[in-house]
Amino acid sequence: MILSRPVLALAATLLVASAGGSTAAPTVASPVGLWLTPDDHGQIEVFACQGKLCGRIVTSDKLRADPGLKDAANKDPALRDRPLKGLVLMKNFAGGPARWTGGAIYRPQDGGTYQGTIDLIDARTLKLKGCVVAPLCQTQVWKRAG
Repeated sequence: MILSRPVLALAATLLVASAGGSTAAPTVASPVGLWLTPDDHGQIEVFACQGKLCGRIVTSDKLRADPGLKDAANKDPALRDRPLKGLVLMKNFAGGPARWTGGAIYRPQDGGTYQGTIDLIDARTLKLKGCVVAPLCQTQVWKRAG
């Protein structure tokens, strides 16, 4: 069977279109990864936990000076002996891809747990807001490490 030039041209066009035309959807930035906090040169690892977002302490200036630091300010005396390194301080944030809500943020400096929101501003900027009760809130901006 001999194919005419128009049929060959059409076939070639279809092959090129199907090979190059299937572009994947743009990737949405993820908050999962290592983040730098503005205080105490802290590093927090944000990770997926049972379909939600959580975060744990990796290091800080104080932990570099004393890796054995404990959660001494915890309001529960039974928890004051747990190590700060590796402590999960963000739990149960649901949503995405740019905003997560309904979670809790634990603040080892004062032993308080606050209701919070997480906003992924861009691939390198994360904004966290923790509230005792609105309008009594505090906001921090974290930058992605690396």
